[in-house]
Amino acid sequence: MAKQISLKDISVIFDGNVAVDKVSLQVEKGDIYGVIGFSGAGKSTLVRTINLLQKPTSGSITVTNDILFEDGKQKIDAKQLQEKRRKIGMIFQHFNLLNEAKVIDNVAFALKHSQLSEKEIHTKCLHLLELVGLQDKANFYPAQLSGGQQQRVAIARALANDPDILISDEATSALDPKTTNQILDLLYELNQKLQLTIVLITHEMDAVKRIANKVAVMEDGKLIENGNLLDVFLHPKQKLTKQFVGGALEVQHILNTYSLNEIAPNDQLYQLVYGIDDVTKSVVADLDEKVGTKASILYGNVEVLGGKLIGTLAILLKLDANKEQEALQFLRDRNVIVTKLDKDVLRNV
Repeated sequence: MAKQISLKDISVIFDGNVAVDKVSLQVEKGDIYGVIGFSGAGKSTLVRTINLLQKPTSGSITVTNDILFEDGKQKIDAKQLQEKRRKIGMIFQHFNLLNEAKVIDNVAFALKHSQLSEKEIHTKCLHLLELVGLQDKANFYPAQLSGGQQQRVAIARALANDPDILISDEATSALDPKTTNQILDLLYELNQKLQLTIVLITHEMDAVKRIANKVAVMEDGKLIENGNLLDVFLHPKQKLTKQFVGGALEVQHILNTYSLNEIAPNDQLYQLVYGIDDVTKSVVADLDEKVGTKASILYGNVEVLGGKLIGTLAILLKLDANKEQEALQFLRDRNVIVTKLDKDVLRNV
């Protein structure tokens, strides 16, 4: 598919501090591309370069075949940039609505420089509100709406200029889990219905897993891993990625519950991640039977990822030292990704 966004060797430096360090990213038309990392990773700064809300220090930016920035210089004039920005909608954690204006007027605000008549603007805004499920709230004020409803208004406003790209910058961070899932499902629906390319900035892997087809992981301004969501989830290479995809909170809870000092010398904690389609029988029972281990399941979860069922287990294995490699090889031969859990939480084995 055609590259809709191409970021090449993007660096952003503030007063000698490197916020983004030579990051390259390719987003294809129709992608929902999750950019994930902890606070301060540089993900928002990177994504804001897409429409030059943040000008990079170096690198090149191409959006829908137009070079916006290259060789340290902006390559389009102010008018062209304004037109380009209209085709890149943005939604944020804080909804940035006009509290004194009705919902329909908040949506219409994005069209104040359009060539549409007042009647055409009114009709279009009603259509957009219907698209986000708020057609009955057109004459309400933001204060009369819930947080999720306010974010829907912000999404309708972001769609007012018929953008090709929608950037979601931590747009669900201020919402409760149920409302978060509703907003994510709405974004997925818009992606499918409008063929809208979405760049999803978040620190929550669950958001990426719910709707994204691709993911990029950032740490300290660097892009440390990226690719197809299923590939990254099933074959994470970096420690931070393993924390995100392996349910680090659950793992940390396990380690807090099972004091490492109380675990016998021949006992070890492991995390197993595998595709349910690849493991048709109980992998733990098979391991006990074939290798002679004694495994206790401390945590288990199954979720849908990219249309595929993925299982995650945390187990306590009772092993003789000479059986550890045999057990690990047994699991690898069955396409199980094995991670040893220790005081560093996650370590390659």
